[in-house]
Amino acid sequence: MNNKLAELRTKKSMTQKELAKALNTNDRTLGAWERGKRTPRPAQMQKIEDYFGVPKEEIFFEAFSYSK
Repeated sequence: MNNKLAELRTKKSMTQKELAKALNTNDRTLGAWERGKRTPRPAQMQKIEDYFGVPKEEIFFEAFSYSK
């Protein structure tokens, strides 16, 4: 899964550990989200959207893309 989570985090000059704490998760989980190994649950996506002020569809665009 491609996502902009790592890009948004680095623009704020944050470490994975700092962002994970802000999102009430751990840095291992956050790293998996950034690498596309795991997809955040809808409630977690909402927290990320609220934190960065960017629609979740823009952050996790492949999770919302449907191929025919």
